[in-house]
Amino acid sequence: MSAEARLREQLCELAASLFQRGLTHGSTGNISARCEDGGLLVSPTGTSFGRLDPGRLARFDASGRHVGGDAPTKEMPLHRAFYDTRDGTGAVVHLHSCHSVALSMLPVDDPQNWLPPATPYAIMLLGKVTLLPYFRPGDAAMGDAVRGLNGRRAAVMLANHGPVVAGRTPEAACNAVEELEATARLALMLRGLPAQMLDAAQVADLVRVNRIEWED
Repeated sequence: MSAEARLREQLCELAASLFQRGLTHGSTGNISARCEDGGLLVSPTGTSFGRLDPGRLARFDASGRHVGGDAPTKEMPLHRAFYDTRDGTGAVVHLHSCHSVALSMLPVDDPQNWLPPATPYAIMLLGKVTLLPYFRPGDAAMGDAVRGLNGRRAAVMLANHGPVVAGRTPEAACNAVEELEATARLALMLRGLPAQMLDAAQVADLVRVNRIEWED
């Protein structure tokens, strides 16, 4: 099996796992990955993560031309923004996960550091997560908003919509977006309670030891 064939299979397996565990639903969500030749494989528009076909993934060449497979997700500007601004991005995943969407609809103290420091794992896997404002699905302005971050974020939260996470590999991106959803769920469970989050010194220690990107 070629490297691209393995990558096609992996994307579909990871997407199915996310779907089966309720992290996205219906025909929501999209996923992409960088191929060895610099092109992209992208989930098609209007497809379910539970039923992706490896042979029908949209294929782009290194110059960005659609050269095979079905028509890609309408969120291509969002995916391209991460590939173009973050060196080492090998995959991008966007979900409509319930708890993170719910948390995005509540008041927030700092949109540039939206996710609360409930556990060390979200900090280690995601760094800071920026809450972006609401955009109509498919609006190219979402990509512009990500580009405006100049590569400083591996993850953003689209208000009233869902999280988008970039990683070096498809598995890393999926692990990170799952951590984001789990942290959002914790935040909702603890809302209004005297919960003890990680303090500034503990966060700074994680950032230093793990060499985490932590720019404002």
